[in-house]
Amino acid sequence: MKNKMLISFVIGLFVIGGGAFYGGLVYGKSQASSAQNLSAAPRQQRFGQGIGLGQNGQFNRQAGPGALGRNGNFVNGEIIAKDNLSITVKDPGGGSKIIFLSGSTQVSKFIAGQPSDLSVGQSVMVSGTANSDGSLTAQMIQLRPPRPENASSTLPVRF
Repeated sequence: MKNKMLISFVIGLFVIGGGAFYGGLVYGKSQASSAQNLSAAPRQQRFGQGIGLGQNGQFNRQAGPGALGRNGNFVNGEIIAKDNLSITVKDPGGGSKIIFLSGSTQVSKFIAGQPSDLSVGQSVMVSGTANSDGSLTAQMIQLRPPRPENASSTLPVRF
């Protein structure tokens, strides 16, 4: 009698465990498909920009909930406008971001740089603090070397 109860108990545990596992799989698939069905803007808002190869073959990640870094805000791209207080950077996706310079903004090359070293057409990577209007106040701007003409930015990224 005890053996039959033990066997029934073990079989019951397997049935319950299998059902829970299957339920988890179904739930996971429903969450994944709902994320896949989001358009680009809501997906970026929910998960962040994501990592990819940007201009000049550099890794980039835009500001968003999933962004990298201590302050969570990076922009990678080409300077398309500049004045004494800001630069505008075009990202590899075709969008742009206004970057405000402050007295504490560090500009670096392979040697230390200054805001006067920034010019339109240069490739940069920027990290800083996001502002409520979507702009960024830069903490660090790194000048990047120009991308070779024959370089491809469509290489897969593996982790």
